[in-house]
Amino acid sequence: MGPHPAVAAIRLAVRRVLHDIATGQAAEHGSTGHTTGHGAVAVAVAHRTGGPSTAQRHRGPAPATAPLVLVACSGGADSMALASALAFEAPRLGLRAGGVTVDHGLQPGSAQRAEEVALRLRELGLAPVESVAVTVGREGGPEAAARDARYAALDAAAERHGAAAVLLGHTRDDQAETVLLGLARGSGIRSLSGMAAVSGADGRYRRPFLQLDRQTARKACLVQSLPVWDDPHNTDPAYTRSRLRHEGLPALEKALGKGVVEALARTAQLSRDDADALDAWAGQAESSVRDAEGVLECAKLYALPPAVRRRVLRRAAIEAGAPAGSLFARHIEEMDRLITGWRGQGAINLPGKVVAQRQGGRLVIRQG
Repeated sequence: MGPHPAVAAIRLAVRRVLHDIATGQAAEHGSTGHTTGHGAVAVAVAHRTGGPSTAQRHRGPAPATAPLVLVACSGGADSMALASALAFEAPRLGLRAGGVTVDHGLQPGSAQRAEEVALRLRELGLAPVESVAVTVGREGGPEAAARDARYAALDAAAERHGAAAVLLGHTRDDQAETVLLGLARGSGIRSLSGMAAVSGADGRYRRPFLQLDRQTARKACLVQSLPVWDDPHNTDPAYTRSRLRHEGLPALEKALGKGVVEALARTAQLSRDDADALDAWAGQAESSVRDAEGVLECAKLYALPPAVRRRVLRRAAIEAGAPAGSLFARHIEEMDRLITGWRGQGAINLPGKVVAQRQGGRLVIRQG
């Protein structure tokens, strides 16, 4: 008799992602398999058959030279389900599995709780495992500041251990919430595209659960008797995402019927496809709208479709030194008016002390 359907679902999702990681690592180090030992052979078998071989499924721990995959684990149901699936699947694909838990220091007893999570990861068989304490700043609000501190800690841990990837437990429900938050900000199609399945430097971050709902992960923990910690911040109405989760989405489902979460997740994928295509178009068009000195020409910019032109302007502002995270739609709109609604306006001040100014039919963007 096979595993419970919830357990089977999370393992399949993780297996697919690990297969991609293992295949990528094998290609990077050549196809002979000498760098990863028997793991490379398993990758080749999985690639031909669509999954690990029977022999590989009963294999012991991967060798010390095998690529390492870390899981970011808070102790919640999503990340604990992810950790258990990683511990089960990684050795079967010739990969090592480790874990990181981040102590944000925002609640009493957080350090002890982080150590408990680290212990649970070790009990699952993960190694290396570490608990990392961070200091959360204030820039961008509490949620954004905590997220920035967390990712910085995960990046550092991945570098320390030479990890090939870091798995994150975001689910389809998290994706739906992210789409709604982007819609509320009015930041355009890129915000509506939600979280990418693969992101970060060199595709470091992987999100296997974006097609699975939160209840599947929780059920998988329940049937495996995995202890779960429910973060009180997830139900605290002081946090925007918490209000959206417990008030906003239920209200939408009451008004529109079931299926809102699935529809929002589909919207994210469709929006991401469109945004990627427009970004590629803008990248190709950018060189054609610059003069011999590399300065943007307003007439050529005006001829571009608005969605492409605004992307070119955003890229140019970032290249000039404007921080991407502080560059909002209103900044791009003001720059765009220098092209489409020129009435002798003065310079536009952008984040990072960058200035955009129209001069003699050219758009000059530079440090002020």
